Amino acid sequence: MIPANDYAFLQQLLQRHSGLSLSAGKEYLIESRLSPVAASLGYADLAALVKALRVSPRSAEVKAVCEAMTTNESLFFRDGTPFEVLRERILPELARARQHSRRLRIWCAAASTGQEPYSVAMTVAAHPLLAGWQVEIVGTDYSAAALQRAREGVYSHFEVQRGLPIQMLMKHFAKEGDDWRISPALRRSVTFREANLLESFVHYGTFDLVLCRNVLIYFDLETKRDVLDRMRRHVAPDGYLFLGGSETVIGVSDGFERVPGALTSVYRPIAAQSLSRAS
Repeated sequence: MIPANDYAFLQQLLQRHSGLSLSAGKEYLIESRLSPVAASLGYADLAALVKALRVSPRSAEVKAVCEAMTTNESLFFRDGTPFEVLRERILPELARARQHSRRLRIWCAAASTGQEPYSVAMTVAAHPLLAGWQVEIVGTDYSAAALQRAREGVYSHFEVQRGLPIQMLMKHFAKEGDDWRISPALRRSVTFREANLLESFVHYGTFDLVLCRNVLIYFDLETKRDVLDRMRRHVAPDGYLFLGGSETVIGVSDGFERVPGALTSVYRPIAAQSLSRAS
């Protein structure tokens, strides 16, 4: 069993570098995920790795520890309803608002192994109102390993069975041995970048749609508030933010308001002027 002081040290390290808030009682998770990391880095055991991190926390080793503790669970068209809302309501509204420029920018934060941004790309590609439009889709994630898989666009039979409609599989994927590879056209429609949600978004620009789904649940309240407050500055005034089904801005950030009747966690930014008047 990992000593209590080592566990506390790793809790603080994960919180500081990745935002992950690890509660008490997860010693088994630490040991199962980080013992292989310690071995791969040449340490005798997890205790030796922790000792080295205390003395000299080298960035590559800190990154390896944080990546190992990151949950990369993802699937195509996850939860279903958000993508129905995206297709039937949000994309038509954005298409009407952007009909002169015929351009959209979409950011999938915490893109993991790529299923979400590719699901968005398939939804966009099939939407009649966006035919011929310039749509930029950016997927970011903390994990370099997850992003490498996303760029390759190769998924197992089990992975494509999880939420992917058969017509989408036939249209956008090609069989490759026991796996399925996404078409080159769809891969080119998404740009993947390594990024940490704890760091500045200043170079990201403005997006018409941001999906930050099922990642804030791993952060503490202060970190959630910081991420959402900075994210609001990068959502167009008439743009949208999608959160996960169990996530909310209520009690966390006053920078967004829920879109009524959306039947899912969809929000719009509140103008800075309105926030100033309210305060």
